[in-house]
Amino acid sequence: MKTMTRKEEIVSVASQLFKEKGYNAVSMRDIAQAMGIKAASLYNHITGKQEILSTLILKVAYEFTSGMSSVLDKPTRPLQKIEDLIILHIDVTVNYSEGLAALNNDWMHLENQDLDAFVKMREDYEANFRSIIKEGIEVGEFKPRHPEVILFSILSTLRTLHLWFQKRGKLDVNVLKKDMVEVLIKGMI
Repeated sequence: MKTMTRKEEIVSVASQLFKEKGYNAVSMRDIAQAMGIKAASLYNHITGKQEILSTLILKVAYEFTSGMSSVLDKPTRPLQKIEDLIILHIDVTVNYSEGLAALNNDWMHLENQDLDAFVKMREDYEANFRSIIKEGIEVGEFKPRHPEVILFSILSTLRTLHLWFQKRGKLDVNVLKKDMVEVLIKGMI
């Protein structure tokens, strides 16, 4: 098991606080108090709260981006690609729930090139997802529904999965993957 660096510890503690209270409601003093150190000590490892938020959100965004690239690189049919993307979202939810909460709730607090990078990744991700849906409709794998409605329906469910999943306790992830794929895709085929 890899030992966390001090910066990784700070990001981890802050991510839990951001998830509980929201980015704006958390101060550097709150993060330091939760870690049992003085706020000034945090600045030996990070430049400020914005760096924490950027680190947290961009890490999750890169997970989605690299996951999408992997799905697009496979020579599979659109239905399999959508299944793979649903599973990707579940894996990210399970492994990065605090980061996902920040990504969904606090991304608008990113600044400058970090905001630009995130918005571009999100737009590209959605465009790729939309293209897979359109291809699935064109080849007859999916019902001829409006691609935006399908995209919205799937992504709204998956983007809030972290809220639902944490309330369910120890739901078996394999059951979740199997059932979520089945439920989300039944309306498309």
